[in-house]
Amino acid sequence: MTETTHTPASPPAGAGRPHSPEFRLAADALGGLRQDLFHGAFAYRPLPRLGPGSPLVRGQSGRMREYAARTPHAVVVFLGLVAMWLGMSGDGASELPALICGLLALTPVLLTLVRPVGAFWASLAASLVSGVLSGGYWGGTWVPGGFVSHLVVLTVVSIRTRPRTAAWMWVLTGVYGFVAGGLLGRTDDHGDVARMLLLSALILLVVAVWHVRREAALEVTAQQTVTEHERSRRTLLEERTTIARELHDVVAHHMSVVAIQAEAAPYRVENPPPELEKAFVTIRENAVAALTELRRVLGVVRAEEHAVPDAPQPTLADLDGLLANVREAGLTVDKAVTGAVRALPQGVELSAYRIVQEALSNALRHAPGASARVEVAYVLGGLGLRVVNGPPPAPGPAKPSPGAGHGITGMRERVTMLDGEMTAARTTEGGYEVTVFLPVPAPAAGPEGDA
Repeated sequence: MTETTHTPASPPAGAGRPHSPEFRLAADALGGLRQDLFHGAFAYRPLPRLGPGSPLVRGQSGRMREYAARTPHAVVVFLGLVAMWLGMSGDGASELPALICGLLALTPVLLTLVRPVGAFWASLAASLVSGVLSGGYWGGTWVPGGFVSHLVVLTVVSIRTRPRTAAWMWVLTGVYGFVAGGLLGRTDDHGDVARMLLLSALILLVVAVWHVRREAALEVTAQQTVTEHERSRRTLLEERTTIARELHDVVAHHMSVVAIQAEAAPYRVENPPPELEKAFVTIRENAVAALTELRRVLGVVRAEEHAVPDAPQPTLADLDGLLANVREAGLTVDKAVTGAVRALPQGVELSAYRIVQEALSNALRHAPGASARVEVAYVLGGLGLRVVNGPPPAPGPAKPSPGAGHGITGMRERVTMLDGEMTAARTTEGGYEVTVFLPVPAPAAGPEGDA
């Protein structure tokens, strides 16, 4: 019997070996350095203007408002000119090197306006060139103009970026100071490097605190916005609940009483005529239908979200029932349908039904005893509606009922919601006419069959 020994294959070098926390920390740090100062270092990022909410802009108007919005740009240019002046005012330097040192001090500062990270690298390069041109006169790594220029660059770039980038710039500035001092033969005196690191550390610390405060303010503002939204939403729900409760307590109670009284009224009269019984039956059916609609509306109002009701919504197919109900209420109404009848979107069908319903209700209230006509036109690109009623007869069966004017407003809101058009005006005969067009997009053509 032969025994087989399986020797585990050793993983390839560098694969599958867990790294130490120190290694991961160093890798993350180098990755942050590459992302902050190398990746897209010279990308175009112009300095934005001050917003309208800034204190410097808020109280200005016209041309002064435009100038105030560019205050940061003016400050950066001014500091660049100061650095240029210091670079050109050194004793013992000839005119040409002094001019070049001044321009080298100005250029990185101006570069912060459009390419902030690239301005940092340009400042280090300009400092090295200025040190070479100074010929060792200053006895330090930075000439005065380059010293001020680099401080300005560090400040502006740290403001425009994030604290981690500022920390990397500070570290690289220290490394550059000692390395450049050795290259320039100034290893005996590192006083300007120490001053640069100390001043820049203080400035970057202030900028870091400003960043933290600004981020905290933004977070608080966002939280306040969310809280305000939730408060408004809760207030809206409370108001809708109150409205639903009032509607239920007032309207539903009275409609229930009307339905009960209409059902009991024929039994209180001995041998009532058939017309009276039919009128009471119609009143009860209308009251029960109104209660059903009211419960459906209250369910929508009480819902936390505007949910679609479960009950089927009326459509133009139910228009005959509506007209029959109106005729029983005493309004003579005719209907005319033109065009090819077709199924329309649910919102269009419901809105069209409600518009006709409201127009006929207005005719019943304001022109009792008059005749009306409903025209429905299925046209290309939409649906046309026209509801017109004549004037009430002079010795009318009932007096017109004044209204609050909400019916026309409700119809206009429905039409506007569907991007339609509506006109409502009196006719020359003394009646009233409502004309509506509801656009209906043409159905998309189906894909062609495969060959």
